[in-house]
Amino acid sequence: MLTASKLIPQGQGLAPVLLKRASSVELDWDVRQKSRFAATDSLGRELGIFLPRGTLVRGGDVLVAEDGSLIRVIAAPQAVLRITTCTQHGSPFDLTRAAYHLGNRHVPIELKPDHLKIEPDHVLADMLRAMHLTVIEAQEAFEPEGGAYSAGGQGHDHGHAHEHGHGHEHAHAHEHPHDPGHEHGPDCGHDHGDAHGHAHKHPH
Repeated sequence: MLTASKLIPQGQGLAPVLLKRASSVELDWDVRQKSRFAATDSLGRELGIFLPRGTLVRGGDVLVAEDGSLIRVIAAPQAVLRITTCTQHGSPFDLTRAAYHLGNRHVPIELKPDHLKIEPDHVLADMLRAMHLTVIEAQEAFEPEGGAYSAGGQGHDHGHAHEHGHGHEHAHAHEHPHDPGHEHGPDCGHDHGDAHGHAHKHPH
């Protein structure tokens, strides 16, 4: 087994020709958030990965094996919930509200300008639909925000942006997913007719 104990975030500083020659390994988020795991690269080599504790491995990172060879990490497609605003009655602020409620539950979230991604959870899906968001299942790469979930914020030069990561002191009393001022007609394009039946489920 070939071991690798060094990671170069996003292959920074490596010549493109070296990256082109490198083998690759596809890993889902469950594996990439671990600092020690086994994998098989595109050349069929068995790899043993031993990284500093708390390291998150991102798609685009490069592992350096003990023999000096490079292995490019590819974020493997996996089951996710893709969360978007209601196209007819929603607004971008709905995604902000959703991220707030998910953050209070310490749920890993991938933030995009026009959508959010989380790992599959039917209780959270019900809560989000009750907030009049559209939730669909998809097979996509998952790269959640790392600040609150990793010890080192690996791969980012702006770690100071996470200094306020103590924002989990919000009272859970404010987590009620209903917004009485957010009215929807019958043509929202997604089913939330039974929202009241799910809104009081707590995904704890």
